[in-house]
Amino acid sequence: MKTAEEFQNGQILLIDKPLHWTSFQAVNKMKWALKSKLNIKKIKIGHAGTLDPLATGLLLVCTGKFTKRITELQGQAKEYTGTFYIGATTPSYDLETEVDQIFPIGHINEALIHETLKQFLGEIDQKPPIFSAIKKDGVRLYEHARAGETIEIASRKTTIYEFEITRIALPEIDFRVVCSKGTYIRSLAYDFGKAMSSGSHLTALRRTKIGDYHVKEAMDVTLFEESIVSGL
Repeated sequence: MKTAEEFQNGQILLIDKPLHWTSFQAVNKMKWALKSKLNIKKIKIGHAGTLDPLATGLLLVCTGKFTKRITELQGQAKEYTGTFYIGATTPSYDLETEVDQIFPIGHINEALIHETLKQFLGEIDQKPPIFSAIKKDGVRLYEHARAGETIEIASRKTTIYEFEITRIALPEIDFRVVCSKGTYIRSLAYDFGKAMSSGSHLTALRRTKIGDYHVKEAMDVTLFEESIVSGL
């Protein structure tokens, strides 16, 4: 394990964020471990790209002087794997909220799925989910949503570099996506179902890569503290 001075000079730490943890909780746990176990009174620490609590996978955590690299790292392409549930939507586009609408899936087959996929390759227009942390008029979208307010959300450009269907077992479809910064996989799930004249929501999501960094090289956040204590 690195020394206190090395952490303050700057490190990029690869963490495998657990399910149900917020990215903030993961970073806070690491900050506490560094300060308490290495007797560091003050240290800068932050992550390069939020993962939703219902997502797992790669979180890049920068310490010390390397926090200046966060913007650069956030701009790198990201790879995700996960599962769409076809035939139903939720207001949050994932499992954070209950199903609000049911749609037919009898017309959906493997050919339609692969044909629909082509619509989402390259630069696309995408609207962020209403249950997201983006601000509109100074208020986060999820706060508008929880207040029951209806607001207009502007679409924005994003790029899907690679989109692959890895398993079809309707109503579930597994996928792998490589995309640009700012892409919402929840919105991709919703839009994919709509494009097939049905509905869809995200039931599982894992971030596997950010640029050249891979989750296979990442450490469980709870093991990070133990590794500091043991000196590994």
